[in-house]
Amino acid sequence: MNYSKILKMLRENNSLTNIDMSKLLNISDSMYSRYEKQNQIIPIKHLDVLSNYFNVSIDYLFQFTDVKNYDNSNSINLEISVQRLKEFRKNNKITQVNLAKMLNVANGTIANYECGRNFIATPFLYEICKKYKISADYLLGKVDNPKYINF
Repeated sequence: MNYSKILKMLRENNSLTNIDMSKLLNISDSMYSRYEKQNQIIPIKHLDVLSNYFNVSIDYLFQFTDVKNYDNSNSINLEISVQRLKEFRKNNKITQVNLAKMLNVANGTIANYECGRNFIATPFLYEICKKYKISADYLLGKVDNPKYINF
């Protein structure tokens, strides 16, 4: 994943400090610093807050596109995300077991994502989107278009 450069650029371009960002996310400034340096994986919920705050897409943060934001973007939506993850998997004829193998996780992890127990983890979302050229914002229910991206 490579969101650190974009996060730092957005923060600096808006004359914000790590402390400002940590307050926004309700975390310690050292934790935010680890996110920005990619020493700690940033959770999807924090990516959502940051993308909304800076009015950029998660696809832009992941450097999948140069398009900063999409029309009609919302916050992430667990219900829609669950449906879209299942739809993506079925459309690509990938079983839960095969997706778990691809992501190197337990089969139950995929089942938990598809039952809506929690959002897909950031590195798994990134890998799926990168491999299949599907929009992270689309999979998370932030937008209806674009569904696929070219990078």
